[in-house]
Amino acid sequence: MVVFLKSGITCLIGLTLVLVLNIKLGNVPPLGKFLDPFHGFWKNAESRNIEKVMDIKLEGLEGKVSIRFDEQRIPHIFADNDHDVYFAQGYITARDRLWQMDFQTRFASGRLSEVVGPKAIELDQYQRRMGMMYGAENMIKGMLKDPQMTAVMNAYAEGINAYIKSLSAEDYPIEFKILDYKPEEWKIINSALLLKLMSATLSGGSNEFYLSNILNEYGPEITKDLFPDSPYREDPVIPKGTKWDFKPSIIPKSSTPQAISEKKNITTKEKVDGIGSNNWAVAGSKTATGYPLLANDPHLDLSLPSIWYQIQLTTGNSNVYGVSLPGAPAVIIGFNKDIAWGVTNVDADVLDWYKIKFRDSVFEEYWYNNTWKKTKKRIETILVRGAKTVTDTVIYTHHGPVVYTEGQKPVDFTKANNIPEGHALRWIAHDPSNEFRAIYLLNRSKNHTDYKKAITYFSAPAQNFIFASAENDIAITPNGYFPLKYKTQGKFILDGSLASDDWHGRIPAEQNPTVKNPARGFVSSANQSSTDKTYPYYINWEFAPYDRAHRINNRLTVMTKATVDSMRNLQNDNYSMLAQNIRLNLIESLDTQKLNASQTEALEVVKNWNNFFNANEIGASIFEIWRKLVEKNIWSDEFTKKDLPMRYPSRDRLVEMLLNEPNARWYDNINTRQRENKKDIIQLSFIATVDSLTEKFGPISDQWKWGNVKHSYVPHLAKIAGFNSKFLNNGGSKTSVNAMNETNGPSWRMVVALGKNVKGYGVFPGGESGNPGSFYYDDMINTWTEGKLNELLFLKSKNEKSPRIIQAWELGK
Repeated sequence: MVVFLKSGITCLIGLTLVLVLNIKLGNVPPLGKFLDPFHGFWKNAESRNIEKVMDIKLEGLEGKVSIRFDEQRIPHIFADNDHDVYFAQGYITARDRLWQMDFQTRFASGRLSEVVGPKAIELDQYQRRMGMMYGAENMIKGMLKDPQMTAVMNAYAEGINAYIKSLSAEDYPIEFKILDYKPEEWKIINSALLLKLMSATLSGGSNEFYLSNILNEYGPEITKDLFPDSPYREDPVIPKGTKWDFKPSIIPKSSTPQAISEKKNITTKEKVDGIGSNNWAVAGSKTATGYPLLANDPHLDLSLPSIWYQIQLTTGNSNVYGVSLPGAPAVIIGFNKDIAWGVTNVDADVLDWYKIKFRDSVFEEYWYNNTWKKTKKRIETILVRGAKTVTDTVIYTHHGPVVYTEGQKPVDFTKANNIPEGHALRWIAHDPSNEFRAIYLLNRSKNHTDYKKAITYFSAPAQNFIFASAENDIAITPNGYFPLKYKTQGKFILDGSLASDDWHGRIPAEQNPTVKNPARGFVSSANQSSTDKTYPYYINWEFAPYDRAHRINNRLTVMTKATVDSMRNLQNDNYSMLAQNIRLNLIESLDTQKLNASQTEALEVVKNWNNFFNANEIGASIFEIWRKLVEKNIWSDEFTKKDLPMRYPSRDRLVEMLLNEPNARWYDNINTRQRENKKDIIQLSFIATVDSLTEKFGPISDQWKWGNVKHSYVPHLAKIAGFNSKFLNNGGSKTSVNAMNETNGPSWRMVVALGKNVKGYGVFPGGESGNPGSFYYDDMINTWTEGKLNELLFLKSKNEKSPRIIQAWELGK
């Protein structure tokens, strides 16, 4: 009897374990499936040793495709036609990055609730209310008018789906197993969503609520003084003095800016300093070979799997190498045998907010141009895992979505704090467009004429397209759909009832600023102002600080007989123009008699510092924290007020004040009884800096070195800690050409040497594979951290022999 009882208890425990381990409990995946050695996460372990030859049959191909993989598992695809090359690109990208593609498009479209349940509902509502899917749908409408690009997008999607269909549950990427869901059929709108996500990253921020509140609080004189319509220091993308060879369109008449934003607790998403990039091209007259060199390093929030995917695509009439966005066809940044191109963000003002006057709480009409105009309603249906479906209604005016109407904003959802109630969003990312046509044509361009034609199709996000060719031409064009506006239109909240505050069409594409073969022998951009004040159109009132651009231009000006290493070294330049401008000014403002021993020691370190943010520099750590505290202690008392969100003046404005306005009113802390001056603020900020570093790292030691204080690493896309990179002990700063901070920095470094036989060099912080269990998940990260570049294998044909080729695939129908 006892034996039977024990046996029954054992069976019951076993049955309970089977049930528990195969049921999803809250955020935990079914552990039985996850730990299964034949089907769970162990199945995702990937050996570095691979079969050298594979023959694969795929339904959907029109002919044969050959793929050669080099030692970093970068695919080199050879096909006879567009359909097959993009089909194969979709297939092979999905093999390496399927979960990343799925997750990013779900995030962009507001569909995470389908995977993680109710906790993502407010995020999904936010994405839909911002019009992400609406914008992607409009982009597809524009693209469907182009049969060739429709065919390209369909071929790419078919390739992805061919790979998905080949998978069984045990083959799913590990993140699908952790989150316990499966991939779904890929649609062409998913590729459009990726571009909308990039637009949101690069042009989705705004300042107008802050500035409207500042205008309310301090009046127009102070607002214009602290937030001028053009920077004090500038070294524009298009060199000063460039002549404009066109007759400008009629500029709209200015509307008087009104501080119409209510003083509410609105915290808009301010544009983040450092989300930007560098690029430059050097003419053959300044290089060792006599042919141009082109360099590009887009700075973004870094992630594993990597943002970019390296690939070579070859057909009978095209052979291109570079990086693609996983989930989108063609090469976004790269080169062919004739040209090279790259991009940086323009930071154009292409997102505006309009205060809307509704007729009543039904929101069916709004006041516009002296009449009541009908709104439109868009119904959003959100499927929720483990809960009821949510239906959401979004009101649209002719401007765009009213993201939240009065009383609709959720209380505990932090992203909602970024959005005002009762305001409509006008954003270029909502308009029909055909950016993939631009990329397709760039991949096939042979000269400057082809480049100029290609970029006319690119609307958003606006980019500084840099160009170099084997014909010895170099050029740069701040390019995109730039709204035709009166000067500073959109700097403040706009009145949704006034037709004069609407966008007035666009700046003609052929009149976008551009320069070809300037006398100085190079072109460059680092997100600084696009032009000098002679350009007749308004693009924006504020751009990235001039520091990086000025450093790049200074070095390129004196450069002769430039080589690939010259370009690589400049990409890794850690020198800070900001430190050059203000470090001595800060030091001279200190009263050294009032410093204790540790503070005096720290002062000696920063005195002897060379303005380089190298990883081993202690002076860099002291200066960076010090200058940030100076900024905070000058502005926070006047520009941090409860229920009245504002922003600080720009770094450029602060430098001007420190150097030339020693008696400015802003040095005084209005929250104290005594009256502080410039020296007081700098003194207390320095003392606080030393105290802060001492508290965190102890007395001055190697622990204070900049690499350790900055503490860079590359996080996993879904913030799964075990899938992050290791600590990366590198230099760089947001005021250096090598604009690196903790998790934001150069997402792809590329240098291309044009000539009779083009050569490319590049690296990104990660690897080709999205599988954390693969050697190729992060095999390039050390090279990237050390500031080195890999020579890129640019094959001329599938039969070309190279010891770097480690695997060959043959795909057939």
